[in-house]
Amino acid sequence: MENPADGFRGFGKDFQGFPRRLPDDCVEYCLYISDQTFKDTEIRERLRNVQSAANNLTRKLLKDFVWQREGFALELVREDGMSSLRGRTSYGDSVQDEWLIVYILRELSKQFQDIWVRVMDTDGEFLLIEAANSIPRWLNPEIADNRVWINSGHIFIIPMAGAIDGLGGSKIDCRALTLKEACTCIKEARSQLLQSSTIEADAFYRLRHYPQQINGSLHHAVVHVPRNLAYILHQSAAYISPAVEAFYLRDPIALRPLQAQSQYDLVFPPKDLVTMVVRFTKVGFAQVKSQRFSTPAAWVSVVSMTKDERSRAQTETGMKITSGFEMLVSDPQNRDHRVVREIKLLLQDIDSGEDQLPSDAEISHWGMVEDDEAWLDVNFEDFENELSGTRQGPGIPGPGFGDKSAQEDLQKMVARFKDFLDDDAAGSEGAEYLDDMDNDNDDDEEEDEGHTSDDASSEEEDGEISFDEDKFATMMREMMGMPRETGDGQSNTSGGTRARIVGDVRASDFGTSTREEELDILRLSQAMEAELKAAGALQLDSVVHGGGLNGIKNKAKGGIETAAEENLEDEDDNNKELDINFNLAKNLLESFKSQIGAAGPGSSIMGMRLPRDEDSATPHDQPTANLR
Repeated sequence: MENPADGFRGFGKDFQGFPRRLPDDCVEYCLYISDQTFKDTEIRERLRNVQSAANNLTRKLLKDFVWQREGFALELVREDGMSSLRGRTSYGDSVQDEWLIVYILRELSKQFQDIWVRVMDTDGEFLLIEAANSIPRWLNPEIADNRVWINSGHIFIIPMAGAIDGLGGSKIDCRALTLKEACTCIKEARSQLLQSSTIEADAFYRLRHYPQQINGSLHHAVVHVPRNLAYILHQSAAYISPAVEAFYLRDPIALRPLQAQSQYDLVFPPKDLVTMVVRFTKVGFAQVKSQRFSTPAAWVSVVSMTKDERSRAQTETGMKITSGFEMLVSDPQNRDHRVVREIKLLLQDIDSGEDQLPSDAEISHWGMVEDDEAWLDVNFEDFENELSGTRQGPGIPGPGFGDKSAQEDLQKMVARFKDFLDDDAAGSEGAEYLDDMDNDNDDDEEEDEGHTSDDASSEEEDGEISFDEDKFATMMREMMGMPRETGDGQSNTSGGTRARIVGDVRASDFGTSTREEELDILRLSQAMEAELKAAGALQLDSVVHGGGLNGIKNKAKGGIETAAEENLEDEDDNNKELDINFNLAKNLLESFKSQIGAAGPGSSIMGMRLPRDEDSATPHDQPTANLR
């Protein structure tokens, strides 16, 4: 039995604990020192210098930045006898936050060329996913762990152990490396690591617009909010993200504080509203803007008073984020949240008189920058053109796509998908590797090499057979004694069933099929016919001529001969050659009845539908679905 996809290998003698898995929408990063001349104390001191440089770099790059959920942070840790800097960030729905972290780590690796950086997320080595069209064929997800590193701003890949001198040969060729093994390869065989400019260009493709892209991922919007909330947001613009998330992920319990009829029961009552600019992430603003939200009772009069369309939109946006803050600070589950504690401390300072709410003059000096919301609008014609690869030329003006960066990413994604479809060596699980990577080196599996060649030859033979579904359906109908449909849609049952089957099988529909394959199909059809005859399904002698289903009903009444004579006299020419197998019809009806409305052979395989048997069904065995 194969190991589960989560990497758990069982409780054998080599059990090393359960595999680690990151939470969803989370990125983890580690920084190591590769200099072997450093002692442990010197390595820790060096890592502290890197940590300090990382703080300075983030302050420089992210002066006015707002994270979607959590920010970038490094912590000095010691694990498995090695000291390192490690961090984990939950980026929520904003994938751009994840790539911003990759950019910061790449810049740190340029500044400190003796550090080696490893970054991964829930999908594993996501840098390899970006460079899927450029990486070596042997580098599949099963062995990719701990093989991809960033140093001096470049990507290095630890190759197969057999390609590195003195590192154990093929024992670790076909599995993922441990962290110690990876660090050993970096320290002792750095010159033999794989580096490719093509892989690097694809892996870092999303960083092409950084650092300018950092501010491009933010959106400034003018809103109307209560004065005390404006004071809170001016103290820290980052408070907006947890409030947006509380609003976006709200549930009926979280909405209870907003049901207060009196404004005095709210932490942020809709009174003394002021106009200010709020800085969002683009994802956060889209989450607020796209939500349909019923106006709380305390805000009904405020919203109804705004007549201007632009002012009303600003009031509604302010109402949404105010409601988000209300739900954030009122939820008992958030009492230990760092942001909630800081907000409550600021509100206490206002109530105690230690701080004063800002005046209108002070708020006017905060700036009034408003960004265009056109990036929210996506022209679906352009979107379809991007997906189909028939986009307009660069000289032809179009109605616009919205976010230009998103358009470029979509173009890259479509190009990669087309390359994958055009790759003849690609299968359901990616590329089919043609090197020695697919051959396991264990002794017990070498015994099955003979079976592998047999399977390969059988697959080649299967590939030469062309299957005609219509021909197969015709053969099955004839074997079951059902009327055969001709090209003009009429039924034709003349001639022997076996003669038609043999003629169909020996026809040239199978193209490249050999004589032996035709005989095998013939023997199979004969065996199926014999089995059906033994079961009584092909008793062709029990046939009633003419009359259709009326003939069957008359037979059940005991007047077969009389009914047959009368029907033969009044029968039209089109019905004279109609043969109905009574046993087959009975079996089909019994099959439909046993299905009790569910899927079964009669409805699914034969493509027939009948109404449910209302007369014989009781209240307890009524079918669950009406077949019409």
